[in-house]
Amino acid sequence: MGGSILVVDVGERVIVAEVVTQSDIADRVEELGAQISEAYRGRVPVFVGVLTGSLMFYADLVRAVSIHCETEFLALTRFGEGGRVRLALDTSISLEDRDVVIVEDIVDTGLTLQVLRKTFQARRAKSVATVALLDKVSRRIVDTPIEYRGFEVGDEFLLGYGLDWEGMFRNLPSMWAVLDLAAFAADPGVLWEAVKS
Repeated sequence: MGGSILVVDVGERVIVAEVVTQSDIADRVEELGAQISEAYRGRVPVFVGVLTGSLMFYADLVRAVSIHCETEFLALTRFGEGGRVRLALDTSISLEDRDVVIVEDIVDTGLTLQVLRKTFQARRAKSVATVALLDKVSRRIVDTPIEYRGFEVGDEFLLGYGLDWEGMFRNLPSMWAVLDLAAFAADPGVLWEAVKS
């Protein structure tokens, strides 16, 4: 992995850096699609994308799968002081007795994923597995399984390929780390400059 680094302003501060290239992402998504296809051969899994961050990864992943599958989405919101999770948008079909594959953009604490897995198990899914593009192991609070992972990443703030900053930059084809958040927040346009260079 790795990519270009954009150095901005007189102080030579690195504000953003490409950390996972478009090519690296494409290669890894193809590998994940092949692994999942082999694991579910002879079955018809339901891929449940967690909106909104997983959208780019989800679209590429289901195209990389070579078996019959169904596609569903759900959305979550957090509320209250403890950041409790609730469903804002639920799946449109029953998941009872189905093989469910949760598609996440990023897993950090594991708390949201734990809630999702328990929810699908309570709905009597035949099996529940998770595929996550990014795994922030260093932030894990609860031990929850991730059967298929794209990349293990550190604690940096990431943008692109579905990940956003204030709703922007999800459409970037690669992933970028924000290394100076204050400077970036003052001029988010530096990332567009980096992508164009």
